[in-house]
Amino acid sequence: MASANTSWSEENFSCSICLDVFNNPVTTACGHNFCRTCITKFWDEQVKYKCPVCVKVFDTKPDLQVNLLLSDMASQFRTSVRVKEQPCVEPADVPCDFCTGTQLKAVKSCRGGLISYCQTHLEPHQRIAGLKKHRLVEPMDRLEDRMCKIHNQLLELFCKTDQVCVCQSCTETDHKSHPVVPLKEEYEVKTAQLGKMEADVPQMIQERKLRIKKLKDTVEMSKKVADRELADGVQVHTALMGCVEKCRDEFNQTVIERLKSTVKRVEDLIKELEQEIEDLTNRGSGVKQLSHTEDHLHFLQDLRSLKDPPPTRDWTHGGGPSSVIRRDLEEIPGSAGGH
Repeated sequence: MASANTSWSEENFSCSICLDVFNNPVTTACGHNFCRTCITKFWDEQVKYKCPVCVKVFDTKPDLQVNLLLSDMASQFRTSVRVKEQPCVEPADVPCDFCTGTQLKAVKSCRGGLISYCQTHLEPHQRIAGLKKHRLVEPMDRLEDRMCKIHNQLLELFCKTDQVCVCQSCTETDHKSHPVVPLKEEYEVKTAQLGKMEADVPQMIQERKLRIKKLKDTVEMSKKVADRELADGVQVHTALMGCVEKCRDEFNQTVIERLKSTVKRVEDLIKELEQEIEDLTNRGSGVKQLSHTEDHLHFLQDLRSLKDPPPTRDWTHGGGPSSVIRRDLEEIPGSAGGH
């Protein structure tokens, strides 16, 4: 049967009055099939009860019974057609929770069962009296997350005071005195704010990029200034070192010259003292020899020659060799006797 149905078209299951797939199909005595509602309405508008297809006239209004086989086949065909016509779920769509194979796009979500249905699986909610009482809403993904955990009602309002989503019962308890608006209204407000923020973000980014550039330019300029100051510092240091070295050389030369002068003066004094020592030694020898002479004539004659001692410097009263040398040393900077 299933293989046969696949080769049938919609014409095989269409009512010739409404031209749609049979709904509660009935068969007339002449063998033609119609929707119960269609043929009943057709006969109500006619004077005679006749078949719309073969125009066979019936003496009395026929007692029509539902063609169960055709009704079942039409229902199966209608379901297969709906499945083919229904789009498969896309990444951004809400999937049907009942589809087991290829998931179809949900067209409604049931708040009662927290389940989303495609057009095919939604059919019981449109037919069964108990299910008709369920509140259907636009398809929502993860419907359980959209329900109030306290009252088990749909979160469809927004509390401006606490900035949270609430259900209708919440507005009568914890949020009773708080201003609330529908989620759509708050969504539009927040979307507008985000739109403005989105428009402001590029400008804010550009401003920060310019500030970064200025900071980098400042760093670059500071580096150049630092390099220039370092170069100047090297020049100043070099100049100072040159001056210091020159002063040092001059100082060293002065010290060396003074030392040479002192050494020469000391050497001259030593020679002078040595000469005086030699003269004094000779005089001492003469005096000693004379003191042992008993010849009065020779003594007096030789004594006369000793009256004039050899010329010598007066080394007393600070004029001695040590004083001279000390004064010369005091003139040498950094010497032991210097200031």
